[in-house]
Amino acid sequence: MVGAGGLGSPVALYLAAAGVGEIGLVDFDTVELSNLPRQVLYGTSDVGRPKLAAAKERLEVLNPGVQVILHAHRLTARNALSVLRRYDVVIDGSDNLPTRYLVSDAAALLGMPDVYGSVYRFEGQMSVFDARRGPCYRCLYPEPPPPELLPTCAEAGVLNVVPGLVGMLQATEALKLLLGQGRPMVGRLLLFDALTLEFREVPVRKNPRCAVCSRSASLRRIPAYPGVGEGSRGGAPASTSRGPE
Repeated sequence: MVGAGGLGSPVALYLAAAGVGEIGLVDFDTVELSNLPRQVLYGTSDVGRPKLAAAKERLEVLNPGVQVILHAHRLTARNALSVLRRYDVVIDGSDNLPTRYLVSDAAALLGMPDVYGSVYRFEGQMSVFDARRGPCYRCLYPEPPPPELLPTCAEAGVLNVVPGLVGMLQATEALKLLLGQGRPMVGRLLLFDALTLEFREVPVRKNPRCAVCSRSASLRRIPAYPGVGEGSRGGAPASTSRGPE
């Protein structure tokens, strides 16, 4: 789980409650009072504490049989492959575009599914990007825009229940993938509008010219993104991976 905030909180709670054997959490932030309306892992007594310490404590109370692995640092292009490769599924709970591309690129290079979620004010999105059998995030958005063009969740604000709803859907998809049950959201993007309480599904096709997951893939290393570290040469070439919080 990349990010232990508004999306990561419900995801971690539901996965721990379900008895997932090992849950890895990546975060480097501390709990702030302004987090509490949407980050339901934490309470007022946790303000000022590292998020991961508080999260581990809460999850182990919920289910002592779950092993919680902490990665108390920023996910970067240098460490993403080594952090993620020990897991079966990566769940993206980040709140910024550079990290979103980083997670997707690393997942595609490692041949693992990326359960994507994002929220903005009263809206949310969710999908599963799996380069082995469908599109990756770059098939939908080939190149990241300059980071300053889009605000983070903290800057733009979000209705506090929206991350909870999207996180619940991400947890559902993660459990389906781990159990091998149902039809995952591969090739489908779910859009949610809280103001009208409407869900809309949009098909997403694999881009035959995608730099990461197409047969002519040119991206064989994780590129550097502003604020998330330098490129990494680890992991498999992208071509071998086929077959706003």
